[in-house]
Amino acid sequence: MTQPAAINAVMRALADPTRRAVFERIAGVDEITVVELTRGSGVTQGAVSQHLKTLKQAGLVAERPEGRNVYYRAAPEGLAPLFDWMSHYNAFWRNRFADLRSLLKEIDT
Repeated sequence: MTQPAAINAVMRALADPTRRAVFERIAGVDEITVVELTRGSGVTQGAVSQHLKTLKQAGLVAERPEGRNVYYRAAPEGLAPLFDWMSHYNAFWRNRFADLRSLLKEIDT
């Protein structure tokens, strides 16, 4: 099973709706700066920076400094603890989908 600290960090990081929105914006582009993330978000640059710090600590984003700018990109491998945790429940969903498939076949006949 996944390390409890890792899954807790990822879940805690993604639990905040603003932080999740920041992560989704980062995941939608190759790289982005804090200034670009702040623009049009309705969140202050300081708040975006704090959200980025939490996302980075959880392993969800990586940064690349270049001159005066720092570029952020999504780190898909950071989602591995969440994926691993969810995969333990795969059997539950597989059985549910099998039951649904059977029910739909019954309805069709």
